[in-house]
Amino acid sequence: MHTLSRTLWYSCCVCSLLATSTAVNATELLEDSGAWLQAVAEGSMGFIDPSLKNGRVWLEGQSRFDGDWGHWYQGMVRTAAGYALSDRATLWAGYTWLPTQNIGKSYVSQQDIWPAFRYVLPTEIGTFTFRTMWETNFLNGSQLRERPRQMIKFMHPLEFEPRFSLIAWDEAFYRVNSTTFGGKSGFDQNRAFAGFGWSFNKNVRTELGYMNQYVDNANHSAATMRHLGMASVFVNF
Repeated sequence: MHTLSRTLWYSCCVCSLLATSTAVNATELLEDSGAWLQAVAEGSMGFIDPSLKNGRVWLEGQSRFDGDWGHWYQGMVRTAAGYALSDRATLWAGYTWLPTQNIGKSYVSQQDIWPAFRYVLPTEIGTFTFRTMWETNFLNGSQLRERPRQMIKFMHPLEFEPRFSLIAWDEAFYRVNSTTFGGKSGFDQNRAFAGFGWSFNKNVRTELGYMNQYVDNANHSAATMRHLGMASVFVNF
């Protein structure tokens, strides 16, 4: 098997295993399908003043649909300021707003603050990106939930067309503390993605593929698995 094929195959296998490894512990597994749409803009603060070139800005928005793509259930707005320690490592501090309207449940407006660290590692077979984020989730009332999350992403440009890439990533979430509205401590959810990317130029890239989202419920007694189409646009400035 070609090196590229093996790499993508192993990446997808790891993603799938991580996404389903806790399902055997749940007494009930609900399944749903839908779509996530994402737009991300990131750039240097050098446009404000050249002395701020190491400063970074991160702006992101998402719209999420379930119920076989027919029901909008969640949005996401994320903004952050960062500092580039090098061309590979960046520190971030950010805020997220997450309005949610699940079918049959009350509207919830969650807010998060978080630090994050991202490291980009170019290799001969492609680029690996590691992102560690620690969210403090502001839930109903005054409850705070601490939830770290870890992402590993791999992107491999194809030799015959470098603008076209194979992409796989996985992100795991963990609840540090137990809260009434945020659930018991322990595993929270896993997201695994496999798809393709296209770079229009050095500033604009799109990604399209399949994401498997496995979400444990508040008491670890049931879970939901979503089969999602995901489309993203990334803009660098």
